[in-house]
Amino acid sequence: MSIEKASHLSVFLGVAVTTLCVIVLGLAWTTGAAADERDKKTIVTFSAPVEIPGKALPAGTYVFKLLDSTSNRNILQIFDKDEKQLYATILAIPDYRLKPSDKPVIRFEERPSGTPEAIKAFFYPGDEYGLQFVYPHDRAVQIAKRTKQNVLSMRNEMAQNITTPVKSAGEPSVQAMQNTEVTGVNPTGEQIELTVIVLAEPEK
Repeated sequence: MSIEKASHLSVFLGVAVTTLCVIVLGLAWTTGAAADERDKKTIVTFSAPVEIPGKALPAGTYVFKLLDSTSNRNILQIFDKDEKQLYATILAIPDYRLKPSDKPVIRFEERPSGTPEAIKAFFYPGDEYGLQFVYPHDRAVQIAKRTKQNVLSMRNEMAQNITTPVKSAGEPSVQAMQNTEVTGVNPTGEQIELTVIVLAEPEK
């Protein structure tokens, strides 16, 4: 029987923060009776609301966990702290860091004071490759214009699959997201090729 390691990350978001945030805070491990580290389960506590593709999450504690998949695209699921309620199933693209951290890292897009920060990427401890979130097109355009940064995007109709309850990668809503075209939008709202985003200078 394997032992699960769950990362605990406290992310404190102040309303005065308006620049890109790279959060690397305290880490502790807990053990479970029957699970697997391959899902990169991470327990995250936000002290203020944050935005994820498809919705905003109020302040609180959540579980980030990979959905088992053999695809070359990554699917991340976000649950409540007890893993009884699924809030979102998110399509992500690998994001690279030059220097891995021994603690979880969550990067945020810039945002005006008083509005929830949009999560840009998540890195598990020790990993060079993390997950950069893909937003529905219309919302990606809004975020790109607001932050003056490129944002990954997918077709708007994929938004309904984010909140569809799923338990496996073989379910239709997950398959639809895995097979959809991923591009991006620039700060002027124009569509750009994915390589323009993923070949940008990696985070250090």
